[in-house]
Amino acid sequence: MESAKIIFLGVIISCVIAEAVWSHRRKKGVYNLKDSMANLGIMIGNNLLRPLSLAWGYFIFSLLEPLQFFTLPINIATVILTFLIAEFAYYWYHRLSHELPILWTIHHAHHSSPWMNFTTALRLNWVGKFIGPVFFLPFVLLGLSPEVMVACLTIGLLYQFFLHTEAIGRLGLVEGKIFNTPSSHRVHHGSNERYIDKNYGGMLIIYDRIFRTYEPETEKVKYGVTTGFVSHNPFSIVFQPLLNYLRGEFNREKVMAKELSSASKRITATKDAKSFSKSSDSNF
Repeated sequence: MESAKIIFLGVIISCVIAEAVWSHRRKKGVYNLKDSMANLGIMIGNNLLRPLSLAWGYFIFSLLEPLQFFTLPINIATVILTFLIAEFAYYWYHRLSHELPILWTIHHAHHSSPWMNFTTALRLNWVGKFIGPVFFLPFVLLGLSPEVMVACLTIGLLYQFFLHTEAIGRLGLVEGKIFNTPSSHRVHHGSNERYIDKNYGGMLIIYDRIFRTYEPETEKVKYGVTTGFVSHNPFSIVFQPLLNYLRGEFNREKVMAKELSSASKRITATKDAKSFSKSSDSNF
């Protein structure tokens, strides 16, 4: 297990270095030093919390396992079934993390970076490690193996690391069919009005197709959130949205986008009215 972690850490470092070199040579500007350091700081925080979050996950699953209605045997068929259900559950957890303001305060950290690169994948809210497992409890009650469920979700998260890049373009006929791609995930991270609340899938994109939340990458993606830059301080990135929510100054991204759009239109209308007034005055 430890050797697998070391190997994956080596893969992460290699990917970041390769992407940084590609960005520098192509003058893409996908990296910002302060932002990447903030992402690494958040990753370190998650690693420090890992023993506690693993203990929490083990505790709640062990409490629920004896209450299972029945237990499915572990074989190829049930592993595939568990994978499909894990992806289905992840889709809805991810979607609700955008649509419910209280959950968006947690997921907001992952989307608040104005840059898209491999270190962005490491930008995961510390609180989410304790909320996520609760969402998957009903599926354990239905008889799925907690170990297989956790394994499927872990593989899904590892897969998603490679989606956080601009170095891989659209993949032609592969796009929008079965598997999630870097192009589809770039859309998910976009604050463009047409991209908000789209492409929630983990490894699979089929549930976005089924529930009509799929959106192809058709225009340049504007990364980050509609309310703009947050901070390079990991603690502010993680906790500021929750504090804003408790003060009544926070809502889901689509609502915030509409409010900003309405405010912009009002300002434009006011400017136009003043301009027209001045023009009319000059005619007399």
